[in-house]
Amino acid sequence: MFVQMFTGKVTNHDAVRAVLEGWPSGPGRDARGWLGSTAGITHDGQLVALARFESEDDARANSERPEQGAWWNSLAANLAGEASFFESSDVDDDVVGDPATAGFVQVMKGRVSDTARARALASDGTGVWARYRPDILASLMLTHDDGEYVMAIYFTSEAEAREGERKEPPEDLAAQIAEMNALDVGEVTYFDLRDPWLAAP
Repeated sequence: MFVQMFTGKVTNHDAVRAVLEGWPSGPGRDARGWLGSTAGITHDGQLVALARFESEDDARANSERPEQGAWWNSLAANLAGEASFFESSDVDDDVVGDPATAGFVQVMKGRVSDTARARALASDGTGVWARYRPDILASLMLTHDDGEYVMAIYFTSEAEAREGERKEPPEDLAAQIAEMNALDVGEVTYFDLRDPWLAAP
């Protein structure tokens, strides 16, 4: 899998939403290898969008289509300044429920001191996590060799996510969480998508 993410400051919320929601029936209709998209706008006006493709070649081929270029221009016209991009083919996904039903998505962007260890920890103990946090439907982690990462977590709702944050984890997960937190270098940026737009072919 290959995932492209972009963020940008929104100047017209309604216009951005209309452009994004029009992609599946517009340029996305003929996009080879497109697996699905997640997007939303944070409370302070930051657009966050992630598009999943079967391969990097499929994503590049889509970007080169003229109809995709026209679509992007219509979106960029409603952003303040340049968008920021993050993309990776080092993708780990964990699906335990139906992410298409998520009522809240939290996207985190940061850096870790050991990418391989972070990926191993993120994929460890899936069954235990499912019992501890039934509010988590799925997660998607993108990494770079230099330690940069993006993680998107799909929750049933924000209320249940916040309630889950207050739960005391079992001992084995507590150690795992502590080790994951210790790997973080610097501050983690959080993007809360309280009204996520979820699309699939």
